[in-house]
Amino acid sequence: MVCPWCFIGKRHLDRALKLWREERPDCAVTVHWRPFFLNPDTPEAGEPYRPFLERKFGGPRQVEELWQRVSEAGRAAGIAFAFEKIQLRANTLKAHRLIHHAQSIVGADATVTEALVEALFAAQFLEGRHVGDRVVLADVAAACGMDRAAVLSYLESNEDADAVRGGAKEAQRTGISGVPFFIFNQRLAASGAQPPEALLSVMRQAA
Repeated sequence: MVCPWCFIGKRHLDRALKLWREERPDCAVTVHWRPFFLNPDTPEAGEPYRPFLERKFGGPRQVEELWQRVSEAGRAAGIAFAFEKIQLRANTLKAHRLIHHAQSIVGADATVTEALVEALFAAQFLEGRHVGDRVVLADVAAACGMDRAAVLSYLESNEDADAVRGGAKEAQRTGISGVPFFIFNQRLAASGAQPPEALLSVMRQAA
């Protein structure tokens, strides 16, 4: 949820799925989002965003160059990144728990999860909101049709925290060391923010 390439990858997947449905309207697709902690050592309250990036990438110039590269790739995917709005590097456990919860609710509409994931990316990268904060997450969930009070109560607990951590560890055990990462039909995988046409090609092979 705090990786800009994952936002780009999601948009590429959206386009690939649109092409797939036009090509194979008889073959339904289910998207399941899995957790991955880009920075598992992030404090629960978060920490200043830009200073962290400057330490990680070697200074202000390197960060500006990185943002420029990502922004160019984002524009091609219809994303206008606003990195300057982001104040805190978020701990994403609550965000991943929220997605896990949305996907596990009995009878949940898949369109709600789809809207939620898109809205979380937008909150982080377009609006600069703190997606590690449970109130922000509850507001985002409510805007996507979920019960705000129920979501807030859920996030105030530790429900599903171990399951989410376990999912992230399972990804590491299977050799996934970076994101975005796509797995199709548990058979084939694609790593990185692949173009829609590349994802579509893998989908055809996996089917």
